[in-house]
Amino acid sequence: MRTLNRLLLAGLFASVPLAVMAADAATPEPEVTIRTEGDKTIQEYRQNGFLYAIKVTPKGAPPYFLVRADGTDANFIRSDQPDMLIPSWKIFEWK
Repeated sequence: MRTLNRLLLAGLFASVPLAVMAADAATPEPEVTIRTEGDKTIQEYRQNGFLYAIKVTPKGAPPYFLVRADGTDANFIRSDQPDMLIPSWKIFEWK
């Protein structure tokens, strides 16, 4: 019986580091891309390559966030004005 208890305890101790490493690998930190357009600084937040939020900081004005409206499309809404949709039409495309 003691041998069985020791084996179970050793198996438990061996599996704990693996579970911690798996939890860390599942939630990587978001990638932040910072660029400047005119007088605005734009920060794009991506998780596993998926763009989920944009922070726009105009010069001399308070920053605001654009977030996904439904989680799948490229329709963004302002987080402080959720009723205002941001259009994302494709006017021209070259191949």
